[in-house]
Amino acid sequence: MKSKFATLAVLAAMAISAPAQTTPAAKTDEQQAHNKAQTKEELVKYMEQTRQNFLDSVKGLSEAQLKFKPAPDKWSVMEVSEHIARSEDFLGDSAVKLMSTPVAEKKAATPGSENQLVNVITDRSKKFQAPEPLKPTGKWATEGDILNAFNASRDKYIDWVKKTPEKDLRAHLQAGPAGELDAHEWILFMAAHSARHTKQIEEVKADPNFPKS
Repeated sequence: MKSKFATLAVLAAMAISAPAQTTPAAKTDEQQAHNKAQTKEELVKYMEQTRQNFLDSVKGLSEAQLKFKPAPDKWSVMEVSEHIARSEDFLGDSAVKLMSTPVAEKKAATPGSENQLVNVITDRSKKFQAPEPLKPTGKWATEGDILNAFNASRDKYIDWVKKTPEKDLRAHLQAGPAGELDAHEWILFMAAHSARHTKQIEEVKADPNFPKS
């Protein structure tokens, strides 16, 4: 359990590494509406959207393209894909297990914090070392196997979010370097994490030496 919390801490550290943003003195009605807490329906939509973006990013790639590494210390598309798939159950399972903890007395919620969380996690200008349990090791033989595992996990957590009342998703908290996140926010973290690494896949594909076929 300690090692898992340590891994979560490394992942969550991304959410506090961005510089503080200046908040305008006054906000329009449109801005205030944008900063309302994310709904469960919006979370599911984001989970579906980030899934599709990931699948589209690897669609039709050849074996040579999947295994191309921009540099010896850089991941290939297939390795990035494995990291995404490994992280799904790691982060999603943490959200599910969080529901068995005592209900928090209160949470000092920051309006619009979900938007900030997504923006920071998907910011590729900041680079981080993946925790050991989530580094690619060739667990799956093919890209198809990786995508099957990813889809099974994403389906499982979409179904779980749909079946879990929003008040319950918001009622349990886990403290970490990023502050206290509820189950809704941990699932959002999971989806944003896949979005971050979909951008990484696009970076690999944009390399001038990326195979043409």
